Amino acid sequence: MSEAAAAPAGASPDLLALFVWLSPAYPVGAFAYSHGLEWAVETQAISDLASLNGWVDDLLRHGGPFADAVLLVHAFQAVQAGDDGRLRDVLELASAFAPSRERQMETLNQGDAFLAATRAAWPAPALERALALWDGRVAYPVAVGIAAAAHGLPLPATLSAYLSAVAANLISAAVRLVPLGQTDGNRALAAATLTVRAIAPLAPATPLNQLGGAALKSDIASMRHETQYTRLFRS
Repeated sequence: MSEAAAAPAGASPDLLALFVWLSPAYPVGAFAYSHGLEWAVETQAISDLASLNGWVDDLLRHGGPFADAVLLVHAFQAVQAGDDGRLRDVLELASAFAPSRERQMETLNQGDAFLAATRAAWPAPALERALALWDGRVAYPVAVGIAAAAHGLPLPATLSAYLSAVAANLISAAVRLVPLGQTDGNRALAAATLTVRAIAPLAPATPLNQLGGAALKSDIASMRHETQYTRLFRS
């Protein structure tokens, strides 16, 4: 059993691994990606705290972050159950389930970086076994789900931590791009936390064959960002 795994019976689980993996300091390069938000700022779709809150809330409820949460759940459960066929299905779907070239680059590059860091510093036999099933690249949420299951971490906490990290990265990008002050950035984080609490329990109830999204402005923004003239972010 890994060092990040189960605590004694009746004790609270040790979540320190999640704090490390999903902190800005973990070397996945999340700071380089805006998930199309840079184009939204360019076109004034995001120009203040209210519009940022609406954008992030829509993404968490209806866009890529919620789809990522569903993929994370299914990867976690497949590893936990030792279901190799289900895990291969999730790995394959996640690597293709992106509405634009930049979104695919974003999830695969971060997945590669997350796995490289985690395999080096947080090794686990179950992690290596899961990755041996697949010779392709691994999307970021699937990588997190596999690692969390391999280390015996609880799924609800993993989901909440992952979604919070995604929201925090979007808000950090907006603070720099709009620009917003740190106080408004903190207000946006507080609002996103409420949304994460509301939607995290929904992901485990979503079948893989119902995976989808309706945040079309964000998807279009990620496509338009590919040809944006002046860019600070890679997506």
